[in-house]
Parts: sequence; C-alpha cells; structure tokens
Amino acid sequence: MKERYRFLLTPTWLGWLAVCAVFAVACYFLGQWQLDRREHALDEINRVVQNYDEDPVPYSEVRELFADPGSQDEWTVVSMHGEYLADDFRLVRNRGHMSQVGYEQVVPFREQETGDVVVLSRGWLPTSSDDGSRPAYNPQPPEGQVEVIARLKPAEPAINRDAPDGQLASLDLTEYAEQLDYPLITGAYARMAQEDPAPEQAPSQLVRPSMDEGPHLSYSMQWIAFGLLGFIGWGYAARLHARNRDLAAAEEADSPHQAAAGTMNRDRLREAKRVRRLQQGKLSDEDLEDAWVEEHLSNSR
Repeated sequence: MKERYRFLLTPTWLGWLAVCAVFAVACYFLGQWQLDRREHALDEINRVVQNYDEDPVPYSEVRELFADPGSQDEWTVVSMHGEYLADDFRLVRNRGHMSQVGYEQVVPFREQETGDVVVLSRGWLPTSSDDGSRPAYNPQPPEGQVEVIARLKPAEPAINRDAPDGQLASLDLTEYAEQLDYPLITGAYARMAQEDPAPEQAPSQLVRPSMDEGPHLSYSMQWIAFGLLGFIGWGYAARLHARNRDLAAAEEADSPHQAAAGTMNRDRLREAKRVRRLQQGKLSDEDLEDAWVEEHLSNSR
C-alpha cells in the first residue's frame, strides 16, 4: 500500500494538498462570518422580544437614551407629551416598506416637560405615480398639544449623498440639526406607534421588525462542507491515479516485455486486470465464477 501511494509525496500532489488546505481555511472563515451574521440577527430579534411590546416609559425617565443610546435600548417604548414643530418637517428618501420604496416623514417634536426637541418619524409615504421625486401625499401632523407613544431608534450614519431641499438622504440627525435654528437631540429618534388626537390622514405605520434569523446557519454549514470536499476530491483523485497506474502496469504485464511484472504485488495485478476486463465488458470464466461465489455467500448470510 505504501508503495502504491508513494506518488502522493511528489511536489505536484503535495502542492494540490496545500491548495486544498488553503481553500479549507478560507471556507472556515467564511463559515465564521456567516455565524457572526447569525449572532447579529439573533441580537436584533432579542431586542425586539425584550422591548417592542413593553409598556411605555415617560420620556423624562429615558431622556439620556435619546442623547446616547446603547444597542440594548433600541425599540424602547416611550410616551411623550408636547407639540410638533411642523414647519421643519423633512422627508427621508429611499425608505423601504412592504417591498416598496418611498419616503419617511420626520418632524421635530418639542417635549413639554423637559423642553427637549426630538425627531419623530410619523411613518411611510408612497412616491407619486407621476413623479418619483415627491410623495403621493404628505399629511400634516396634529396641531397643538399631542400625546405620542413611540419607539426609540438610534440615529443613522451619514451616507455622503445629496438630497433636495426639504429631504434627507438618511436619518443622520447631526445633519438634520445643522439645518435648524434650535438644539436637537441627535443620539436617537422615535418611531411613532400612535398619537392622540389622531389625524384624519396619517402616514402608513412601518411594519414590525422581522423575527427571521435568516439562512446564515445553513450557509455556515455549507462553507464547512465545501472545505471538507476539497480534501475528499484530492483523495478521490489520488485513488483514481493509483488505479490507473495499476491498469498501466497490468497492460505491461500482458505485453511480451513484462520484466517489471515480477516486482508488482500479485493481488494488485490480478485486481487491476479484473477491473480492466470489467470496464471492457470481457469477463473471464474465473471472473464469472468469483461473482457466482460472492453472490451465494452473500445470500447465505
């Protein structure tokens, strides 16, 4: 057996083995990347489970979260009392909702008890059917004092993309604050759940966050399997190469010049000849007899 597979120690076969090892390492890290993405998705799901349906907390008790939110604070339910500063509303571009792209209407909201001004997202607006550069409608928020229940969302990063006047490329609250004449809380904004008094027309409420962790676990297992398949393919190629060498040696043994046949293991030579006859469909009487014996032995078991 050692002699039969000695060719595996040649530079060519060792080189292919190294390629398989590098490929396996790459697949391992890709699998870990998918597992990291799954962990991130599970963290998002856990935040929704822990915070999304909780009873609202008065704004004054979670005021600091709007200035410096932690990842675990996302979706905290907050109750606020105050008034909209409707003249300074903005439309956030390219916001997805129910497989459609439209706008998100955001309005500064002055909280009465603290005097803080926070950004409140009132919901989603579809684009106009004849002009995608503006929404199909843009309802005004209620006037005067309003009771609002909303959920905290961390501010979004800048995306270095221009937007027309009255619009924002993302919910980058620092950029929004630079356009206003009064201080604005820039750490987080609030996504509205309900407002009282309710207006006759309002933006569509954004859907509940997905609770699906995605296919990351199965993808990670697939990457690991791909890495192992490289070694399996290398081993299978080595087996085929060894068998082909045996067949070549068998052909030499059948030739008039068979000086090298005596150095070859007799069992290997006999098996190689049998495989060659099987491939050619020319089984000998001995082969048929062996097949008959093996069949009856297997039936007797």
